[in-house]
Amino acid sequence: MISNSVINSHSISTFLTMKEKGYKIAMATAYDYAMARTVKDAEIDLILVGDSLGMVVLGYDSTLQVTMDDMVYHTQAVRRGAPGSFIIADMPYMSFHISLEDTKINASRLITSAGANAVKLEGGNPNRIDAIKAIIDCEIPVCGHIGLTPQSVNKLGGYKVQGKTQAEYDRLYEEALQIEKAGAFMIVLEGIPEALGKAITDTLKIPTVGIGAGRYCDGQVLVFHDMLGWSNFLPKFVKKYADVHQTMTDAVNAFAKEVKDGSFPTQEQVYYPID
Repeated sequence: MISNSVINSHSISTFLTMKEKGYKIAMATAYDYAMARTVKDAEIDLILVGDSLGMVVLGYDSTLQVTMDDMVYHTQAVRRGAPGSFIIADMPYMSFHISLEDTKINASRLITSAGANAVKLEGGNPNRIDAIKAIIDCEIPVCGHIGLTPQSVNKLGGYKVQGKTQAEYDRLYEEALQIEKAGAFMIVLEGIPEALGKAITDTLKIPTVGIGAGRYCDGQVLVFHDMLGWSNFLPKFVKKYADVHQTMTDAVNAFAKEVKDGSFPTQEQVYYPID
């Protein structure tokens, strides 16, 4: 494992070094102060404030309703909880689709107002490549994201594995090359066959972080709520490391029971005029 002194430098070069030396990169999402504190205290290399917050925090049925204001607000909270961590913030739907000027302004908000170290945007078509270049021209690091891109859920016809046909395989492979060429420092590969994840990882000099992209990526990322059993839907690629939902439900039920039977509060939980 790479030493803590290297991890704590929180720079893009850290992740490039990890890839070169074969150290796996562990990324987790966080969406508020408390989650960020938990992730920060674990052996996580970087935090993603994903627009997945729309589904696991805000209760939407997709990420499409998430706004720039949402992303700024939640990234600020994560920064307060993890002041020294490297944080990537998602650029939400329609924040990089209209014009390059809007794209630059929105990306800069996530850096200057929200406190992120880098931004992530979905897609690898020529317009997205131009957006990546425009953001990097503002001295803002960019993480790419291809494969199953949730902001394209309507176009894709649902949350389906991508790259299963030869044409899709070739397109995604080429998009990965173009994202690296545009200057991205990292790329997330989501919902693609393992063979494609390996081919891209073996070819690129920048790190790949997989989420449902197989065992051979340079790192892996999971949604905080998914890994802790705190969400309603678990894709095939998720491993549930705890059942936090049941634990918390049991605790709240215990509180409710004690309130109703009068056993809470006890003498130890009340104040007196004189101690």
